[in-house]
Amino acid sequence: MGTIFRFCVENFTHVAPILISGALGIIIMLERYVALTMSYPMSNMDGFFERLRQFVMKDQINDAIALCERYRGKPAARIVREGLMRAHQPENLIESGLEIVMSESAERIQSRTAFLGTIANVATLFGLLGTIIGLVQSFEAVGSANAQQRSALLANGISTAMNATMLGLGVAIPCMIAFAYLMSRTNKLTAEIEQAALRTLDILRQRYFSATVMAHNSEDATFTENLVRKRG
Repeated sequence: MGTIFRFCVENFTHVAPILISGALGIIIMLERYVALTMSYPMSNMDGFFERLRQFVMKDQINDAIALCERYRGKPAARIVREGLMRAHQPENLIESGLEIVMSESAERIQSRTAFLGTIANVATLFGLLGTIIGLVQSFEAVGSANAQQRSALLANGISTAMNATMLGLGVAIPCMIAFAYLMSRTNKLTAEIEQAALRTLDILRQRYFSATVMAHNSEDATFTENLVRKRG
């Protein structure tokens, strides 16, 4: 640890880009972890949609919208709310509204995660650059030194070059691991919002079908009643 710290102090101009990349990576990792594991996921989605279905089938759309408002900030609830706000519109308009909100939600879910892969690659390249610079400086010093100093200068130069590589990989490896984990969470949330849109559309179709059947039964009942009256 002391060697790395001394290396960072003595070669700060070469190390600074790697440290900045690492700091950005940590910030993105923490923000994305909180968003993708705590802020965005909806716990007990089945229970949420069961209550939603009960409200919609009773034609209590305002109560269903109020239920979505309790989960403000959840992409799935935002998609459901958009569908409910268009419940009185034709199905094609409901579908277009859901697609718009799905696209916006997917963009929010996927934002900044891809930067971790870029940071990992950049940190590796900065480490390689530091390695090359260290080797060049080492061989230049060896060429102008006497025989007694050459071995010490060469060892110091190689140590500097290897430390640069190690520091770059020390930033890149955690970023790649975090990138893989966060992408799995991103894919899971993307599937969740797609499922939310499909389930919302299905519930609204059930409502429309139920209303159509009730209206048809009412017409049949009225027709039968009038027919009975005429025969009577």
